[in-house]
Amino acid sequence: DVSNEAFPYFTAQWITIGLTPVLALRISYAGELGWELHFPVDMALQTWDLLWEAGREFDLVAAGMGAFDSLRLEKGYRLWGGDVYTEYNPYESGLGWTVKLKKGDFIGREACLKLKDKPLKKKLCCLTFNNGGMALGYEAIFADGQCVGHVTSANYGYAVEKFVMYGYLPSAQAQEGTQLEIEYFGERYPATVVAEPLYDPKMEKLKS
Repeated sequence: DVSNEAFPYFTAQWITIGLTPVLALRISYAGELGWELHFPVDMALQTWDLLWEAGREFDLVAAGMGAFDSLRLEKGYRLWGGDVYTEYNPYESGLGWTVKLKKGDFIGREACLKLKDKPLKKKLCCLTFNNGGMALGYEAIFADGQCVGHVTSANYGYAVEKFVMYGYLPSAQAQEGTQLEIEYFGERYPATVVAEPLYDPKMEKLKS
């Protein structure tokens, strides 16, 4: 039973697909109702075939990393090695909600306790172009002619119909409505810091 009542969001269960034992996780990096399925690699082809055949009546399509990148940016999901890396702490990365300081000791807990209530020097922000533009990642971000950061991730969001970018900004610029410029091959395009996530901010689709 994979109904919402029997298999709620952010839980895991063992299920079977054909003869394959599958660890199903009710999470989705695409920001839609879905699951991650983990199973033995030697059973991958037969399991794929079963899923593919079962999905025909629902117009199932195979999507690649480009599609997932676009979807996860609309949803505000971070990418390790792109948006999240060791130079920034969880609070600067917008992931402070994942740090459970009251759940006992863990590596990094003392550091997080010291950082928790300190003012942020930088913050990972979502940006969109005002009147069109282009970015692929690592473009410079300018405020009043001064470079204040760079784009960590960028892609077109087909659901929200606009380019979605993320980048770390100093606290002075990390406010909704801040006007900035993104430089792409010598051209600067006006952009605005916006609230995130752009897609399904109330998490209704993931939890439906």
